[in-house]
Amino acid sequence: MNAPFIRNHQYNLIKKQAAMVQRACNTVADPKVVESVRYSAQSKIVEALPEASEDQRLALEKIVALQTLGDFGQYLRELESDLIGFQPVTDKQIKKLFPKIKKLKVPDLAAIDLRFVTYLGWTDIATSKLFLVYARSGQLFGIEGRFTPTNKKGTCFLCNRQEEVALFSAITKSKPANASSDYYKAIGNYVCVDSGVCNRNITDVAALERFIQDIGGSSR
Repeated sequence: MNAPFIRNHQYNLIKKQAAMVQRACNTVADPKVVESVRYSAQSKIVEALPEASEDQRLALEKIVALQTLGDFGQYLRELESDLIGFQPVTDKQIKKLFPKIKKLKVPDLAAIDLRFVTYLGWTDIATSKLFLVYARSGQLFGIEGRFTPTNKKGTCFLCNRQEEVALFSAITKSKPANASSDYYKAIGNYVCVDSGVCNRNITDVAALERFIQDIGGSSR
């Protein structure tokens, strides 16, 4: 039995490619075009998981043979057993990431299926703040920032999809060598209002990891 090898954002990419192949099968009459879409999807999926073993790669490459709606559904369900869940985390660990927040409200972790989580994100309406927790190489990173809803759709900088967004502004901890004691710099981006939606959309963690690096998020 294979060990889990697919992270949530990679699974989302696989779902996206599977949907494109399924749509081509249903709407395109030219078999050559459909075949091209199939092998393009296969290539993108394999490229997204370069460390997959031979057996794992064979499981991923089954996308080229899928025909019916049932085939696509079974393909994705089988891959769910290969998902690497978000790093197990406790309320105490999360609170240590935000030591200045004395009454931090932590989400109900027991109610979250960590297989489908790239980052933990939640808002505190009372303080108009958004909190993000991300795990990388066994280390947890936490970022907090001002959360200002726009009440309109826009492109989320994390998942790159059109969703209802809010402006997320966080203060970077890095300072120029000659900066004064009261120096600060805020970095703002538009992010999905609903972190659950964002986690279902995100197919690449580059923007998230770059943001954490730029802000200098707290780590444990």
